[in-house]
Amino acid sequence: MKILSWNIKWGCGCDGIVSLPRIAGVIRGVGDCDVICLQEVAINHPGLRGSQGEDQVALLQDAFPGYSAHYGIASDLPSETTSRRQFGNLVLSRLPVMQVFRHSLPFPAEHGALGMPRIALEVVVAAGEMQLRVTTAHLEYYSRVQRKAQVRQLRAIHMEALSQAANKSDTRDLDPPFQGPFRPVSSIYCGDFNCEPGAAELAYLTESAGNDASRLIDAWSIANPDTPNAFTVGLNVCSWPDRAYCCDYFFVSPDLRGCVRQVTVNQDTDASDHQPILLELAVAN
Repeated sequence: MKILSWNIKWGCGCDGIVSLPRIAGVIRGVGDCDVICLQEVAINHPGLRGSQGEDQVALLQDAFPGYSAHYGIASDLPSETTSRRQFGNLVLSRLPVMQVFRHSLPFPAEHGALGMPRIALEVVVAAGEMQLRVTTAHLEYYSRVQRKAQVRQLRAIHMEALSQAANKSDTRDLDPPFQGPFRPVSSIYCGDFNCEPGAAELAYLTESAGNDASRLIDAWSIANPDTPNAFTVGLNVCSWPDRAYCCDYFFVSPDLRGCVRQVTVNQDTDASDHQPILLELAVAN
């Protein structure tokens, strides 16, 4: 099972050109991905550098026939047209998607710091007889206060899902909206966390809260023990940032530790100012 995560910067490459076909081509070059998690996907945002106001959700869905598309809107603003300006995360899945959750992340004010609304988009996918949760997020860059609150919310989302998994019961006789499926324990969190390995707010995500199932594990450390996380930004002469480091991750629940086979970063492409990161799991699908 292959899951790709990538902040595509609305398709804007290091050359300043917005090209969704280029983005799609890089993803296809990775191989057959089962789930594709993208951050910074825009609809009707002609003000973004290089953009013509494309409906990028529609374009990306068209580029991957056979995949279902699930969009989580973080920023939803008026425009001069009938279509609103929207910005958020997109999941494309060729696996059956059993449930979708859209979690607005905290947006507390920090004096003097910029910020924008953020979202975590969660899908429950079925891989053969197994179900697992895949959640993709894009955390705040400018405000550590906001980023810390958003990491805590991700942890709360995880704890909530664990409690629901433990409370599974027969719902077949209930009204349709109350009928399962319930959220499984097996979980993957990915995306642009906008902080480096070792950041205090990131460590909070991996701490135990009384039982091992409550913590999350950086999948890179499983697949590449004793090796620093590969850089995911600051490469290929992009205008941002001014140095290379890692801020894009996959985290997995402890029950998936033995399933992690590879975590790799494509450091060659300049189709975005971030590099795509790929997780491979030994899960039959």
